[in-house]
Amino acid sequence: MYVQRVFNPIRILMFSVKPVIIFAAYASIIASLYAYCEFHWLKIPWVPLASVGVAVAFYIGFKNNSAYDRTWEARKIWGGIVNSSRSWGSMVSGFITNEFTETNFTETELAEHKRRLIYRHIAWTYRLKRQLRVLKPWEHDANLNRRYRKYIEELFPTDDPETELKLFLADEEVQNILNKKNACTQLIHQQTQDLKELKALKLIDDFRHMELQGLLTEFYTLQGKCERIKNFPLPRQYASLSIYFVYIFILLLPLGLLGAFDAVELPTYMIWGVVPFTALIGWVFWMMEGIGDYAENPFENLAFDIPMTSLTRTIEIDLREMLGETELPPAITPKDGFVI
Repeated sequence: MYVQRVFNPIRILMFSVKPVIIFAAYASIIASLYAYCEFHWLKIPWVPLASVGVAVAFYIGFKNNSAYDRTWEARKIWGGIVNSSRSWGSMVSGFITNEFTETNFTETELAEHKRRLIYRHIAWTYRLKRQLRVLKPWEHDANLNRRYRKYIEELFPTDDPETELKLFLADEEVQNILNKKNACTQLIHQQTQDLKELKALKLIDDFRHMELQGLLTEFYTLQGKCERIKNFPLPRQYASLSIYFVYIFILLLPLGLLGAFDAVELPTYMIWGVVPFTALIGWVFWMMEGIGDYAENPFENLAFDIPMTSLTRTIEIDLREMLGETELPPAITPKDGFVI
């Protein structure tokens, strides 16, 4: 996620210089044919072209609103994960006691039960993050964004999936989880089994068991909402047709501008004004389309995605502090304007 107040103009230029050059080159060809080869038939009236431009702008606006809704919903879901995770840590820390047991467990034994439940939940958040970042066919291809992804990996290096899970789970459980088709689902299921065991040991009563199980159900709900956004794309008729409409408008744009810059009262050389204005207007429409294109899939690990790594680290720090730990990993802060 990009977190600077305004975009660095250099970054914008690097991102869009190629299409701007193409638009300017295309407009130069049109202007040359009109000025030197007297292809006056290329000129089209501005009014119908303006109508097309207005229609394309409305269409892109609809797409961008829909794309933003997906990103904002994803952020709200992860906000729910953060809040419910804190509730989980607080309940686990406060509910597992000797209050209902016939034989008292030692503080070390109680702490181990709490640690296992909280650490497995932290593992769930990290695994959910990884599952959501597996690219789908409709998302931006990894090869097309190789340079950017490499840049992000250098800014925010992470462990491989197995090493990451071993920080929170026993080796045997890690191998078992990695062999599952949906590791996150199985991690929560294992939490349910542990709660069942705690209830049998009378470390929690029926009410506390129901409260903790209710939170696990909430985690399933939040996971399912993330998977819905991940697995169901913005309908392709909205997502992909807009780029065709933009390119059609840009192809027609210099033809319509010919009439405006070939007016009788203007000097002949003003015909070359078609080139910069085609590049400028084309850039605006191309950037508007690109904004929605990069916002519609909020789990790609690109510049405008949900900062799941930062949020999972926040959850880890909060929950481990609830266990009384002091040797904690640092929070993930923005680097070079980005946070992931």
